[in-house]
Amino acid sequence: MRLNRFLAQAGVDSRRKCDLLIQQGRVSVNGVPVTQLGMKIDLDRDQIAVDGQPVRVGERLTYILLNKPAGYIVTAQDTHHRKTVFDLLSRIPQRVFPVGRLDFDTEGVLLLTNDGDLAFRLSHPRYQVSKTYLALVEGRPAQEALERLSQGVRVDNWVSSPAQVRLVKVTAGNALVEIKLHEGRKRQVKKMCQTVGHRVKRLWRIAFAGIRVADLSPGQWRPLRESEVKNLKKLVKLL
Repeated sequence: MRLNRFLAQAGVDSRRKCDLLIQQGRVSVNGVPVTQLGMKIDLDRDQIAVDGQPVRVGERLTYILLNKPAGYIVTAQDTHHRKTVFDLLSRIPQRVFPVGRLDFDTEGVLLLTNDGDLAFRLSHPRYQVSKTYLALVEGRPAQEALERLSQGVRVDNWVSSPAQVRLVKVTAGNALVEIKLHEGRKRQVKKMCQTVGHRVKRLWRIAFAGIRVADLSPGQWRPLRESEVKNLKKLVKLL
């Protein structure tokens, strides 16, 4: 088995992040640090460790849905000592990691798991997993701006893929815009809206792969239902 796949199945992190751990020399095989990607191991003979801690497959797979509040960073540790989403998950005995990321001030749906194969596929552009956002923007976007967002706009050195966009509500000086994407670039929704002249004042991710947090208050979490996990695996062809 490839080393990165073993680490992902053991719940260390997503396969992509496990590649980074290997490249950083933090993974050892039989006591020897390795940095070669694509390395294969023998599960019956080789002893694997990350940062000196033994890694073993067999931990119970865990799937968590969190309604992330603003003001929490999506990482296990922060050098600036800000609150992390793991401060909200202290009662979970298994080590889990986030599927993708949400900005510090972005709220809403965040999935966490120790199922590395599922996390890898849900995050990979190949599988076109949908993410739906609700953005509170300054001003009222004209129809032309909404059409630009739906067709794709140039942001920095890339062009966003076509999206489903609709104007939800107009309030005094602001508007709520729903944007459904199949991408997940850093600060993508904020940059897209800024490009068409409307700064995002508040942002929620209201759905990820069809999963919503309507039954959870900000900061609350629950295990994913068996049917939800099954649907996610079907979506990315793991079933």
